[in-house]
Amino acid sequence: MQFDTKIAIVIRTDLQAWQKLNVAAFLTSGIAAAFPECIGDPYGDASGTSYHALIGQPILIYGADGPALSRALDRALTRNVKPAVYTEDMFKTTHDAANREAVRAVARADLNLVGIAVRAERKVIDKIVDGLKFHG
Repeated sequence: MQFDTKIAIVIRTDLQAWQKLNVAAFLTSGIAAAFPECIGDPYGDASGTSYHALIGQPILIYGADGPALSRALDRALTRNVKPAVYTEDMFKTTHDAANREAVRAVARADLNLVGIAVRAERKVIDKIVDGLKFHG
């Protein structure tokens, strides 16, 4: 199935494995919260067990170093695509309000980004992630 939109997550490649997974999970929740229409129907198995609904389209995950991640953020904002962001400072906090304060305390140009997530029209996402490779 061809979707009109794409979801892309860009994660800094020098993180530890647990950090990458944590960042991907948090950023995906940002997309789900911003675009509830991307959530599919709940799942169920042949035994009658019910499961939560998931995002109903593929999520592409790219790797980047710090400068490429900042470039992707700039490309998104230039194209009026509002991203979800995760910064290195957020690893030091223990709750959502502290996460927001950690981002609010730093100017955009100085954010120590470890990941962003975006959802937009396919061609727009292609321009935002141009030159990046899928995360290995």
